[in-house]
Amino acid sequence: MITIGRAGVDLYPLQSGVGLAEVETFAKSLGGTAANVAVAGARLGLRTAVLTGVGADPFGGYVRAALRGFGVDDSFVRTVEGAQTPVVFCELFPPDHFPIHFYRRPIAPDQCLTPRDLDCAAVRAARVLWITGSALAVEPTRSTLFAALEAREEGTEVWFDLDWRPVFWADPAEAPALYARALSYATLAVGNLAEVEVATGSRDPVEAAGELLRRGVRTAVVKQGPDGVLGRTASRSHTVPPVPVEAVNGLGAGDAFGGALCAGLLAGEPLQDVLRAANAAGALVASRLACADAMPTRAEIDAALRKEPV
Repeated sequence: MITIGRAGVDLYPLQSGVGLAEVETFAKSLGGTAANVAVAGARLGLRTAVLTGVGADPFGGYVRAALRGFGVDDSFVRTVEGAQTPVVFCELFPPDHFPIHFYRRPIAPDQCLTPRDLDCAAVRAARVLWITGSALAVEPTRSTLFAALEAREEGTEVWFDLDWRPVFWADPAEAPALYARALSYATLAVGNLAEVEVATGSRDPVEAAGELLRRGVRTAVVKQGPDGVLGRTASRSHTVPPVPVEAVNGLGAGDAFGGALCAGLLAGEPLQDVLRAANAAGALVASRLACADAMPTRAEIDAALRKEPV
């Protein structure tokens, strides 16, 4: 599996319930949605690689080493001269408020990828190409993502993480048309209610899932927070309740969900079982401080599922 999108450094406060101005100490970990999903998949036994960019700075070296340490192929990570490896800070106000602050200006290395950075043979050979909505926000990475999509054989697996971050867009009004274009290549789409609204114009989960299917995806997954997850195909529909958890940091839960989704579907497991496992993976990460470092093993997911109410 190859993921395309963001990688960087997360700095999470070791004090909860206070704003950044009052935080005294932070913990450092690998972050960025494309990196996190690749790590989550690797933790569950997949061979994964990430196409992203880092700066020619110490944090860039840290990102590369961290990816390798998690078993993720870093050979498609590009070093971009003149750009700094992104840093992200968050604030912790459990159970459901985790403001995030991106330090990516004037441009992040993952936004500087060009078609020359593509290994088209590797893109074609990957069992899954996992693309992210935030990679559509800025050129030249936008064109590079579409070049990767063009390199795939028609009908092969392209899974679209809708990943809506309006702060990355100079004009967020451009997003729906670009999402629609990317969806024309996708075989699966996954997003929360805000993300499916950007892609389809609707926050209603059933309506949005139906519209995603009409756009050509074979599987639509809509994350509904406390209302669980809806998964739909042309012939089946499943709603899976959330796994109760005492939240520490909600960031990264969606990436854990994505990695478990990939692992389960590639293993040929039934969609309902995959969604249950993905929910459990997300809940486990929400109960921990970090993102990439917190990605669960299959044994941890199975243990969480055994505690689920029937």
